[in-house]
Amino acid sequence: MKQGRVITFGEVMMRLSPPGFAKFSQATNLELAYGGGEANVAMSLAYLGMQAAHVTRFPDNIIGRSATQFLRQHWLDTSWVLYGGELMGKYFLEKGAVHRSSQVVYERDGSAFAKIQPEMIDWKSVFKEADWFHWTGITPAISEGALACCAEAIKTANEMGIMVSADIHSRKNLWNYGKTQQEVMPELVAGCDIVLASRHDIAEIFGIDVEAEKDGKFQSAAQALMDKCPRVKKVFDKKRETVSASHNSIQGKVWNGKRYLKTDTLDVTHIVDRVGTGDAFAAGLIYGLLAYQDDFQALKFATAACALKHTVEGDVNMVSRENVIDLMEGNTSGKIIR
Repeated sequence: MKQGRVITFGEVMMRLSPPGFAKFSQATNLELAYGGGEANVAMSLAYLGMQAAHVTRFPDNIIGRSATQFLRQHWLDTSWVLYGGELMGKYFLEKGAVHRSSQVVYERDGSAFAKIQPEMIDWKSVFKEADWFHWTGITPAISEGALACCAEAIKTANEMGIMVSADIHSRKNLWNYGKTQQEVMPELVAGCDIVLASRHDIAEIFGIDVEAEKDGKFQSAAQALMDKCPRVKKVFDKKRETVSASHNSIQGKVWNGKRYLKTDTLDVTHIVDRVGTGDAFAAGLIYGLLAYQDDFQALKFATAACALKHTVEGDVNMVSRENVIDLMEGNTSGKIIR
């Protein structure tokens, strides 16, 4: 396998949760961790044995330094972490179980990352010796400054011949600085080589009609996206069936412009932590594409990595390459390894 170096960019937030599956109304203390979509991808890749660095901005105080230490603890290069401002973005998570859904409350307005500006980052230096850049649709939704930084990163990566991937799923309630995802995202996606998106994401962002696809296929929407953005060569997605908050099933799929491929379904019957599973899928996909040079093998690796994340507490998929390959090859027994 080519030993790739991956760069990610986005906000890292403090995560505060009641212990276990307790409700906030029951809690007398909260568990603290840090996470954010893009950083979760980078840390997951580091656990798989890759070199990974995350670019972000933290407040210049003990909280920001603690968050940096968290990234280092999980094997990330923090050379490009910036400091400034006073506020750390936060989210409060109440984990659901069985028929009770998980709930999340965000506090990220005015955070140090939201106030980031493009002149703060020298992307040519950041991308020196890099092979891959990954971003998500959350980042350009946070602020005008975050959008400008993300656009500059994509432009520089394209100029330097670096592979660019994006998970373009976003959240409508984040876009509150005067622009919409329909105005912003198409131009950013046009600079990508690999896209992770559902047909609903594609329809919402690009206005592509997918109503006719009553059989659930997404390849027509994916092809329409590729027609609008010729640089995009592959569109990946995962199908999730939710039986309950504790029982999901996962299946990976891809349209590569020629073939529609999908994996077998993996059942996850006792979910420990649902957060970060999409990021685990993205990390597994990046690793798989670099390791196997084969879309189906990469998809199988990504799906197995995603399934395993459901068994790990916190935002980060702290599993090894060997763990993923074991599940990918069909070992679902969960026997003790001695």
